[in-house]
Amino acid sequence: MTSQIPIFKARVPEWLIILSVFAVLLSSVLLFALSTADGTAAAGYYGANASDVQFSLLMFYAAVASFAVVERRFFARVVTKDYLLICIILEILIAYWCYHTREIWLIFALRFLQGIVNCGLTSISLNLLFGRLKSEYAKETGYTIFYGMILCVSPITALFSVPIVENYEYNVVYKAIIFCFLPSAVLLFSVMNRVHILRKTPLYKIDWMSFVLFSTMLVLIAYVLVYGQQYDWLEDASIVYAILAILFLFSVSIIRQGTLKRPAVDLRVFKSRNFAIGIVFLVILYLIRGAFSLTSTYFINVLGMDSLHANEVMVFNIAGVIVGSVIAIRYLARQKHLRILWITGFMLLFVFFLWMCSLFASEAGTNNFYLPLFLQGLGAGMVMSPIVMFIMSSVPDYMSQSASSVGVFVRFSTFSLSLAFINFYQLYFKGLHNNDLRTKLSLLDFNVPERLKMYQSALANRGMPRDEAAKAAVGLLNKALQKQTFLQFCVSYYELIALLCLLTILLIALQPVISRTIINLKNRQPAAVGF
Repeated sequence: MTSQIPIFKARVPEWLIILSVFAVLLSSVLLFALSTADGTAAAGYYGANASDVQFSLLMFYAAVASFAVVERRFFARVVTKDYLLICIILEILIAYWCYHTREIWLIFALRFLQGIVNCGLTSISLNLLFGRLKSEYAKETGYTIFYGMILCVSPITALFSVPIVENYEYNVVYKAIIFCFLPSAVLLFSVMNRVHILRKTPLYKIDWMSFVLFSTMLVLIAYVLVYGQQYDWLEDASIVYAILAILFLFSVSIIRQGTLKRPAVDLRVFKSRNFAIGIVFLVILYLIRGAFSLTSTYFINVLGMDSLHANEVMVFNIAGVIVGSVIAIRYLARQKHLRILWITGFMLLFVFFLWMCSLFASEAGTNNFYLPLFLQGLGAGMVMSPIVMFIMSSVPDYMSQSASSVGVFVRFSTFSLSLAFINFYQLYFKGLHNNDLRTKLSLLDFNVPERLKMYQSALANRGMPRDEAAKAAVGLLNKALQKQTFLQFCVSYYELIALLCLLTILLIALQPVISRTIINLKNRQPAAVGF
């Protein structure tokens, strides 16, 4: 960093600097889940299906994960103010292109490009943020703030995009994100001086091949896990070829990183026992976190909430994340009782999933979910950033970038795997429970003729002709049956996740090394894009 010239202009107040950095960081975070904030509207606008919408999200994620291995070289080479300007211009141009297209295949490519540029914006924002935090535990605080935002990204993005989608066509969300970026970027750009935040390094010998191998492999992983269920897995030739290509690319990448003099990912990180322990808990956390999306789906599909109302209820979850993150910072600052913190966090998640199993019903008041949602956010906030920082503290300083690269690969893969698990088990439990319900669906058990007559009378009383009402009554009965099968799937899946939480608590209790590990990030540069 340049010692003669400060990063920000001398007369700019500190609160304005923090505000400008946060505004850019929040705009960057909003881009992550923008394509899935209202999946039904997105699928309808592009003439796509739910799997396509999920894949567009993972294309963005794959770009962030793969470009992280080379992004730092660009950041160190270009003046930070110029780098910010380049990223903002590219982000606006790509968003404008997204606004003007209805081709889903083009959206896939543009979302990938957005992820690459977003990787740079996140690096800039976090380096600037960490530089303004003056406390002894500035980096711990900065990471906790960032990961707290990541935990809240889905409801925050939905609160931003759903009102737009309800009043305009879906593509207008991309125009709206442009108007989010412009004022925040102009503000941050205007208060900065032209300096290098990182030590300037030559822009040569960039390991482009690692980026190509990683990005191709991650895109193929996303393809297999998103579309595998739809194409009957190994029954489809494209899935088989994609799996073979993943194995080949993974093998080539491992061999290549082991032979390079300056590898993008130093494989020696796996020699650290604590690193492996942290990665295991990161995988578990993302599997647990992925299951939480079923709660929003339940609000919309069963209780009949609109997307905006469903995500307004999630404000209680956001509040829990904030409180949990504050508690995590306090524990990290004291540098002890880390194992107690993790056990408490996963215990709260365990309570949430068991509680939700008793709350799932075809009719329920939203006030019944406020406390469980708060507890879920509290538990997630207490374990998310400590697990990441445990991983970062488990390796020497010169391996921190490699640790972050491995972490992002694991996080991406587990996030994709959680989507695949939900898709697979939903179909499995749906068939299981649907057959069970239809077996029990007899004249004696459910009085089907009476129920059909009740539906028919209700529709006829509203002015529908009786012959049409009879057909519609059958549809209403099928819809009620589908709701029940979905509810039983949610209960069955949440019971599995609750069991996973319980096993995780036992695993933490059997690992005393967790409490003996000191979280120390004082000498490490931010590597947020790696997680």
